Amino acid sequence: MCSLSTKSSLNVAIPEDMSFLTQDEATKIDVELFDEYGFTIDQLMELAGLAVATAIAKAYPPNAVQGGSGNVDKSSPSAPKVLICAGPGNNGGDGLVAARHLKWFGYDPCIFYPKQPAKPLFAALRRQCEEMEISFMSFLPDATLVDQNFALVVDALFGFGFRPPVRPEFVEVLQKLCKFKTPIVSVDVPSGWDVEMGPHADSIKPAMVVSLTAPKKCVQNYKGKHFLGGRFIPNSLAAKYKLRLPTYVGTELVIRLQ
Repeated sequence: MCSLSTKSSLNVAIPEDMSFLTQDEATKIDVELFDEYGFTIDQLMELAGLAVATAIAKAYPPNAVQGGSGNVDKSSPSAPKVLICAGPGNNGGDGLVAARHLKWFGYDPCIFYPKQPAKPLFAALRRQCEEMEISFMSFLPDATLVDQNFALVVDALFGFGFRPPVRPEFVEVLQKLCKFKTPIVSVDVPSGWDVEMGPHADSIKPAMVVSLTAPKKCVQNYKGKHFLGGRFIPNSLAAKYKLRLPTYVGTELVIRLQ
């Protein structure tokens, strides 16, 4: 029997030998969820994006942040502005869903979406955001403007399918992200990190990561705020891949790992 340590505010037991997925394992689990368990991409994206928004609301409550750089001001009545940087794949879709839920949770999201896929799913996600009066930016501002105007930045550019090198159109985006003082929340995998080996010298340094399904190898030694979300893995699939993960409590959608 593995030993357990309690690290969560909900007194959730976190396995000391918790699973951290390789890129190949993460891909295979995703494929099985679709092919063997009947999930759809938009269904999982909705659950993932909701988990991201929920984790943000727990770590950075809307009544506790305002203005730039995540400044704490519990007396401020204004909705904290959140910049969502959405990439062209499923990770970006998670970011669009998170933006919608963040709006409901009392934040003021704004989306930078430089390369939208042609698939109808992504067009629908964008329309949903637009109908909720969530604005889209045509360019990513420099660090000074972001730090002055946003309380948080959500990094939803690349997911666990990322393989280097970074595509040319996103090199400048990552360079700008590296200069932000505003806290960055990365969705599943910090963009630009090797999915298994982790960051390199000039990688972004997120203040928080929201792992989805199960944490990936790249965050095994990560020391910032860390949540697990994506409460949708069937027990039989977890058993097949010998996943050692904490158990969600009650109706919670996320678990704080550290």
